[in-house]
Amino acid sequence: MTTNLNTLLTALYVKIDDHLGCRPRVGRPPRLSDAELLTLAVAQALLGIRSEARWLRFVPTHLPGAFPYLPGQSGYNKRLRAAVPLIKRLIRVLAADTDLWHDPVWVVDSTPVECARSRPTALRSNLAGWAGYGYCASHSRFFWGLRLHLIATPAGLPITWVLADPKIDERQVLIAALDHDRTLTADRTGLTIIGDKGYVSRELDTYLAERGVRLLRPSYRNHTPRPGEQLLKPIRQLIESIFDTLKGQLDLELHGGRSIDGVGARIGQRLLAMTAAIWHNRATGQPTTRSLTAYDH
Repeated sequence: MTTNLNTLLTALYVKIDDHLGCRPRVGRPPRLSDAELLTLAVAQALLGIRSEARWLRFVPTHLPGAFPYLPGQSGYNKRLRAAVPLIKRLIRVLAADTDLWHDPVWVVDSTPVECARSRPTALRSNLAGWAGYGYCASHSRFFWGLRLHLIATPAGLPITWVLADPKIDERQVLIAALDHDRTLTADRTGLTIIGDKGYVSRELDTYLAERGVRLLRPSYRNHTPRPGEQLLKPIRQLIESIFDTLKGQLDLELHGGRSIDGVGARIGQRLLAMTAAIWHNRATGQPTTRSLTAYDH
């Protein structure tokens, strides 16, 4: 099968439409269906067009006939923000439809999602109270915004994700994420989660052990190295390569969100796009699972 943006969007639309089916609605049905909305959002993320107004001008010329009706910029933005729960659900649906979903190894880490630069902007932002100041050790910089906490397979398939204040401890976020959806670790015998030193915690070790999950992470220098610790470094680099795909190819840090719903929608949009590409690459037997090259033009 030829792998390009059109084949991905067609397969994705059919998958979403089949999953949603005929849901009961109150009032007049929208002219742009939910399946069309999310397919449109994935195409926008893959093509790297951050401006919604520019994107809606781009579609009729470059994807003629793909979407019979397009809303205005404000309508598209409103629909996308309201679709955050649906985006989360469809990320799970696509992920579970791949063989990677049953991978017995997960990687976990967090990365900054900057939302403002200047102090006056931070004070006036609608994200005040949600976002905060944090420090990114990987890039040696302070930032104002949120942190994206991602649990994924080594191939980059998202398992679950959380946006949180950067001051909240990574270990507490991991516990909260697994508590929020207990089905994630159910029936996963021998599951191993790999993290960095930020996940060193006796409380976390106990929490995961009670659920039959093994946590592998480096020890502090004054502690005795754990078995197999010398093998962790190359595996932990996988999560950095996943974040590199999100930031370098899907413009994660250039999201443009100005409210908690707006940021959530744009981060979810990019994660859905990456999940859709992985899903399609696995279904079509592509050699590189997380490659977006076939879909970015």
